[in-house]
Amino acid sequence: MPVRNEVSYAAMVTSFVNIGKFDKAEELYAETPMNWCDPVCSNALLNGYLKMGRLDQAIRVFEGMVEKDVVSWSSMVDGYCRNGRLGEARVLFDRMEEKNVVTWTAMINGYVKMGCFKDGFGLFVQMRRKDVVKVVSNTLTVIFEACGRLGRYEEGCQVHGLVLRMGFEFDFFLGNYVLSMYCRFGCIDAAINVFCTMKERDVVSWNSLIAGFVTNGEYEVAICWFIDMLQQAVRPNPLTLSCVLSASAGLATLNQGLQVHVHVVKMDMELDLSILNSLISMYSKCVPNEITFLGVISACTHMGMVEEGWRYFKSMRYSYKIEPGPDHYACMVDLLGRAGLLDQAINFITSMPLEPHSGVWGALLGASRNHVQLDLTKLAAQHLSELEPHNAAPYVVLSNLYSVLGNMKNEEQVRIAKKLKGIKKSPGCSWIMVQDKVNLFHFGDRSHVKFEEIKSIVWTILDEMRW
Repeated sequence: MPVRNEVSYAAMVTSFVNIGKFDKAEELYAETPMNWCDPVCSNALLNGYLKMGRLDQAIRVFEGMVEKDVVSWSSMVDGYCRNGRLGEARVLFDRMEEKNVVTWTAMINGYVKMGCFKDGFGLFVQMRRKDVVKVVSNTLTVIFEACGRLGRYEEGCQVHGLVLRMGFEFDFFLGNYVLSMYCRFGCIDAAINVFCTMKERDVVSWNSLIAGFVTNGEYEVAICWFIDMLQQAVRPNPLTLSCVLSASAGLATLNQGLQVHVHVVKMDMELDLSILNSLISMYSKCVPNEITFLGVISACTHMGMVEEGWRYFKSMRYSYKIEPGPDHYACMVDLLGRAGLLDQAINFITSMPLEPHSGVWGALLGASRNHVQLDLTKLAAQHLSELEPHNAAPYVVLSNLYSVLGNMKNEEQVRIAKKLKGIKKSPGCSWIMVQDKVNLFHFGDRSHVKFEEIKSIVWTILDEMRW
């Protein structure tokens, strides 16, 4: 740029900070004329350091500033608070001639986050009495969260009353904090009242209420509210399903838990850690049967919990007198294989008291492919081909593994063998129900009677997504 001013310097420093190039930001900051540094350029660099947790560098910039504004001071108060240095934060706070709502909220939040509720709440009361700055939703959420977390029922009710008197709109942002606070107090009726008076609700609102019921042992009510949530077309997230699984575990109702598990699978949330933990807890607390153990071992498989999986598998026979079936053995092979314990997996298969079915060899096939074990892949592929002669998976997996290993000759031989036997890989498919009729769609299929109409609608949706 032939002509630069304080705005252009500030914009460039901010850009470098935003992409994490602090060396470039510092270099440009050092080149900035002194009368253009403060406060905008300095604030940009200072806030960048604070966001990265580099308080000492932020202090250096702050102390070097000739001109500081309320943003500079407020940022440093917040920075000290986030690092637990409340004493230094309060010194800066008291030195400030001008404070805004961000300053007050930062100092209040600093106190309550460190468990100093009396100091934080006292500062909130002082802020209200001074009537210098207007209380905003962010300040109130800090207070509500602290009251709920620290069990300050009386103060929480007082601030709730204040909010009502001030005429604050209970949007889902503020309402969720009040709702969560009452749930933590165990005041479920008050929580329901808040929920029902909220003009807007999001998934957090529903989660807070459902979690409140679960925490307070109201498991059946939690499940009823979850059903209501689905009927209101609110999409659950992992926390929702984890809470409902906990409710099912509390009731020890396997049928209810299985229904929720199916919902988890449909929403492709099986691998979420909180859900996996809840599944294990739910299955272990329900009356054990073959399905229960299959669900528990499967959850252990996805979490890599080998020892726990072994313990549950052994307990079937020795503690519950339940004989493991073929699917339980397949699940154990999958558990060992995913963990890379392929020697244990093959020893487990050879010691099985029943004939391994295709699920067992399929689990070993997938594991040996993932861990690039050619001999075991060939073994698993051979057995799987004998059990399911028309299954293309053994040929596809073995061919791909030869390709990865650079053995193009054997790869070609496998592909030729697959072709000569007339084995084809099943195309991907999906289906939907429309007016009690199943509509099946295969990959690359154009035979549907409404193909052109469907294609037109898909293109319309894609165009709208681009906008």
